[in-house]
Amino acid sequence: MTVIWIVVPGLAETPEEFARVVELLPDEDVRVIDPWLTPITSEVDALRAAADVPPDAEIGLIGHSIGGLAVLRWALTRPLEVTRLVLVDTSLTSETGWRAFYPGTRGDRAVRALARFLGRTGLPSVIGTGLRRLSVRVGSTSNHDLLSKATARSRYGADSSWLLFWDELAGSWELAAEVQKLVAGPVGALAPTTLLVATGGSSRFTATRWLAGQRRLADKLGGTVEVLPDSAHLVHLDRPDAIAAAVPR
Repeated sequence: MTVIWIVVPGLAETPEEFARVVELLPDEDVRVIDPWLTPITSEVDALRAAADVPPDAEIGLIGHSIGGLAVLRWALTRPLEVTRLVLVDTSLTSETGWRAFYPGTRGDRAVRALARFLGRTGLPSVIGTGLRRLSVRVGSTSNHDLLSKATARSRYGADSSWLLFWDELAGSWELAAEVQKLVAGPVGALAPTTLLVATGGSSRFTATRWLAGQRRLADKLGGTVEVLPDSAHLVHLDRPDAIAAAVPR
């Protein structure tokens, strides 16, 4: 049976920027979740539905950043349907954020109100694409943004974009806490797992601590670590070949 590969992007990322990864896997069925339509931190059934996966399909999962937490929860809670797992510079289970700002708290409501207000002022449309360009410049070594200006403007300049990003971030803290509990005890049989870890560019400043955390997670999962010293956090822009190479192993 053909494996369906599902890519779950990270915070404030789009399916378009994973285009090079898809191109490098012409013989694979690769489907990228669109966070603008389905939140990254959604339950597994919602992610499955977004990827239009048949009930009996064999699944391979690729998760970047907080998307790594999402696919890790999927693999840990439904190990029989996941045949391969690739974690791309994944967020760690220790990244549980600030509880005062968890979804539903007073802090969360305050931030959401501010994001809605700023959206109504039109600020995202003024500086959204600029912030996108800055994030690529800081988060990658190649500084090669795959988004067209029109796509960047439509996504990052939308009035609701900052609220969406906040929801992703706050939701990821709860997700990290959930996955932390899942890996705290003995981890049963898990699909073969590869962790790609970026230590180049802006990531070099925290590389030692970051790599140590990734190695601890890999030990818990029985996975292997591949270090990418020529890539910063946006691995899909800097080293899409490394992601593609991890798929057929």
